[in-house]
Amino acid sequence: MPAVITLDDLAAMISADTHGRRYETSPEGVLSVVPPPDSEHAVIATRLMAWLITAGVPVDQLMQVAGIRIPGPDGDGGRIPDLSVWAKPQERAVWLSVTDLLLVVEIVSRGSEAIDQVAKVEEYARAGIPQYWTVARDAALTVTLYRLGSGGAYEKEAQMPLAWLLQTAPRDHLPEL
Repeated sequence: MPAVITLDDLAAMISADTHGRRYETSPEGVLSVVPPPDSEHAVIATRLMAWLITAGVPVDQLMQVAGIRIPGPDGDGGRIPDLSVWAKPQERAVWLSVTDLLLVVEIVSRGSEAIDQVAKVEEYARAGIPQYWTVARDAALTVTLYRLGSGGAYEKEAQMPLAWLLQTAPRDHLPEL
């Protein structure tokens, strides 16, 4: 393993993995290895995608597990959110810039709570991503909606069960669409 893992190294590790694990790095270079998602994770992601598509979000502005480049002071990190919504279609790339990114969604898996609910909240806010949502794996599948505040940090805008969120219109939460 190299002393410093670049985004090219990370892409090679992902490509070589035969077990479906995700490899991510923070902008500070901290490597995270996440096991493949289970079936509940996949169903949650599918429900959210169907909700967004049914409401008219163009399919070429909605992605599952797309790599995003998270800028940092000493280099770039690479994160792979479960879902991402973009202001316009993106060029083909392994690591996309956050420039046109409107929303990232992370479905919290056992073992990823600290990364998804602490580290990524700070990283995504510093990167200027307007919205970040997490879906907890509790009985209600609680969705926490964060919006970037004027001070550059996320502010918790709402928290609700996934079933409630899916009864609303995406534009109620994403006016940029």
